[in-house]
Amino acid sequence: MARHRPMTAVFFVFVVALLSSASPATAKATPAAPPCVAPPAAVAFLRASCASTLYRLTCYDALIPSGCAIQTSTVKLARAAADVNAASLKNLTARAKELVAHGVPGEAPAIAAEIRDCASASSSASGHAKETAAELARLDAMGDAAKGSQARWAVSNAKTWLSAAMTNEANCADALSSTGAAVSPAARELIAGVVMAKQYTSIALSFVNTIPVS
Repeated sequence: MARHRPMTAVFFVFVVALLSSASPATAKATPAAPPCVAPPAAVAFLRASCASTLYRLTCYDALIPSGCAIQTSTVKLARAAADVNAASLKNLTARAKELVAHGVPGEAPAIAAEIRDCASASSSASGHAKETAAELARLDAMGDAAKGSQARWAVSNAKTWLSAAMTNEANCADALSSTGAAVSPAARELIAGVVMAKQYTSIALSFVNTIPVS
């Protein structure tokens, strides 16, 4: 007569088979690594650096998430600020183009025209900010090898592009403000975005100016 397996053994085999066939989706996920907390030296460096700008609170709030990457490097600080600036202008441009594409019901023709001009100006500013971020990324990647003419060239380009971005931002804000933006929710929204972007551009330019080029 054949002998039957004990029920406990059968149950054990069944559980092992079930766990082995579990799909990745049903498996327990590995906990994500906790975010890096900037060390005291990096925090102190960032506070002191931001205090030298016109917008110290905006500066610190925007850059402290990158504190671990920045540490106490002037190049990494400028690069992080340029990245924040580029992201801000990219979002502003996307919103301005969205308003142009879909239109704003009831908007006065003059304000609608200025919104189109603002979209164009912010797009140019966004391009300059993107170029700046890319230039500083290359400079950062060079590390200690970035000296002399290479560093001077990168810093000069960054200054030129950021200055051009500030001009585009100012033109956009001035145009919208002069056409009765107080009565236009869309214009007010864009002006608020431009004001924020101008602060980030100013911060980035301030830190580019601290990069040693000798």
